[in-house]
Amino acid sequence: MSGLPEAIAGDMHKAKRLEWWTLIGMASVVVVMYFAMGSSQAMKTAFLEDLLGLVPAATFLFATRLESKNPTERHPFGFVRVNSLAFLTSAVVLATMGLWLFYSGVTALLKQEHPTIGPITVFGHTIWLGWVMIAALAYSVVIPTILGRHKKPIAENLRDKVLHTDAQMQKADWQTGLAGILGIIGIGLGFWWADAAAAAFISLSILFDGVKNVRIASAELLDGAPRKLKGSGLSPEAVRLRERLERHYPSARVRVRESGRYMIADLRGIEVPAIVPSLDELMGSDPGWRLAEINFTPPDCAREDLEN
Repeated sequence: MSGLPEAIAGDMHKAKRLEWWTLIGMASVVVVMYFAMGSSQAMKTAFLEDLLGLVPAATFLFATRLESKNPTERHPFGFVRVNSLAFLTSAVVLATMGLWLFYSGVTALLKQEHPTIGPITVFGHTIWLGWVMIAALAYSVVIPTILGRHKKPIAENLRDKVLHTDAQMQKADWQTGLAGILGIIGIGLGFWWADAAAAAFISLSILFDGVKNVRIASAELLDGAPRKLKGSGLSPEAVRLRERLERHYPSARVRVRESGRYMIADLRGIEVPAIVPSLDELMGSDPGWRLAEINFTPPDCAREDLEN
């Protein structure tokens, strides 16, 4: 298939606009964090996570640009699965960065590194650098909180795992900011371990989300059954679709797989019926646009496939 279903065109426009704002807003956060991070491990971790937060937004915009292109000679089935590839890319980057940050935080704890936050002079006034760090971290909390709240409902409407991953990243960003503030305050109170502990805590959240998303993305690219947007369980929409198809065609072997944000149903061991129910009838109360294709495989062809 090619093009975007009219039912989700409005939400897609909103999503693209939000991702452009994400690139601008998070880029400003990255700049502020870079100049304020000093020698704090928690600040460095928060800075790298904010930098990492640009990846899902960029991959989403790239994937949606390709998704609507018409099929070509080299890609006769179109580009709808580029969304799955973008999801895998975001997930791998997320998991890799989470692992690296966890290693850095734990290493700092084992080495018992004592970070120092000294004074700086601003416009002729000497202040503790920690206050600047806390202000930068507070700024890093505000923007992802606003963006993430707007992205979640749109991601659900679009069934877009890349956008949902981005919303998760925004949640991790503001949690990172709060943990980083606690780490800086801990250093100020004389708890040297608070900084590295905050960094390690932040990285565990990133690593957990990354590994979970890699599993989901891998299953999707391997023609696995459609998964939930929030978790690795089977999509209820796919389960309901399979049950409806089994009721319509009890003699067929029904399989449903995911292709980007869409589902494709494969019915084996049955001749192509004279009348095929409409998408709305097969999807029931679920969005009809999700079912992109229904393929029927006659008994003889199905037997040949098994023999080969």
